[in-house]
Amino acid sequence: MIRKLKSKILISIKNRRINVFLLFLLSAFVILIFSKLSKEYTKTVAFTIEKTNVPQKYIILNDSIKLNVTLKTHGFKWIKYAFNRPKIKVDFNKDVYKKDAYFVWHKSKAFLNNTQFDKQVEILNISPDTLRFRFGVNLVKKVPVKLNTDIAYSVGYDLSGDMVSEPDSVIVVGPNTLASTINFLETEVLKLADVRSNISETVKLKLPDKKSDLKFSTDKVTIKASVEKFTEGTLKIPVTMVNVPDNMTLKYFPKAISVSYYVSLNNFDAVKPKDFKVVCDYGKVSENQSFLIPELVRFPEVVKNVKIGQQHVEFIITK
Repeated sequence: MIRKLKSKILISIKNRRINVFLLFLLSAFVILIFSKLSKEYTKTVAFTIEKTNVPQKYIILNDSIKLNVTLKTHGFKWIKYAFNRPKIKVDFNKDVYKKDAYFVWHKSKAFLNNTQFDKQVEILNISPDTLRFRFGVNLVKKVPVKLNTDIAYSVGYDLSGDMVSEPDSVIVVGPNTLASTINFLETEVLKLADVRSNISETVKLKLPDKKSDLKFSTDKVTIKASVEKFTEGTLKIPVTMVNVPDNMTLKYFPKAISVSYYVSLNNFDAVKPKDFKVVCDYGKVSENQSFLIPELVRFPEVVKNVKIGQQHVEFIITK
C-alpha cells in the first residue's frame, strides 16, 4: 500500500515538472513571437485598386490594375495584410483627371500617407507612379430573354398557354461598342422529362464574352409554364365558299368537314363549332381542276395540333 502511494506521489511530481516546463516553453514562444512582431520590416505588397465615385455615364474597362507599394512597418501591421487583401482607394471625383480615352492617376505619397495608412506605416515607394484607367461611355439597353428548352411531357399532358420567363428582358449596361451588339440573351438549356405539372425552374443566362466590362440587371431567370391534362376533340365545321363569281353557281360535297384538335380538359367544353372556320377559295382553282382545297382560317387559341379530316372538296358548276 505504501509503495503504491509513493509511486503516485512520484508520478504527480513528474507531471508537475512537465507542466511547468511546458508553461515556460509556451511563455518563451509567446515572448519570441512578440519580439519578432515588434520589429520593423520592409516589404513590397501588390494592392488592388478600389474605384470609388466613378461617374455613372462611364465604365472603367480594365479592372485588373494593381499598384505595388513598398511599406516599412512593424510585424503587427503586416499580420493585417496577410489576412485581408490590401486595397487602395482611388476617388474618381478628386484623384484622377481625364485625358483622351483614359482617366489618369498619379501617385501622391502625401495623400496615401495621410488618408489610407496610419502614422506607424512608412511608404518607401509606389510603382508604377502613374495609372491609366481605360473607360467607355455606357449604353443602357433592354434586351429580350430567349428561352432554350428541351421538355418532354407525360402521355396526355401538354403545355397550356405560352412558356414565359420572369423577367422577360434584361437591362444591359456597358460600352456602346459591346452593348450595342447584344440583341437578346439566351438561357442555358432547361431539360425536363415526364412533365405532368406546372413548370417553375430557375436557369442561368448565357452571358457574352468580356462580361466583366458589362453589367446585367440579372444573370438568371425563372421559366414558368402551365401544364394540363389534354384530350382530343372532333367537330363538324361547315365549309364556306369564297371568291365564287356572281354569275356562277356551285354545288360541292361535303358541306361540312371534320376538324380534330388537342385541348386541355379544362377547356374542352368551351370549344364550339363557331370558333372554327373552313373555307374553299375558288380563286385558287386551276384550269380543269374538279376539286377545291379546304383551308382552316380560324380556330381558338386554346386548341393545338388542329387538323382537317378531308383534303379535297368535290364541286360541279351548275350555272
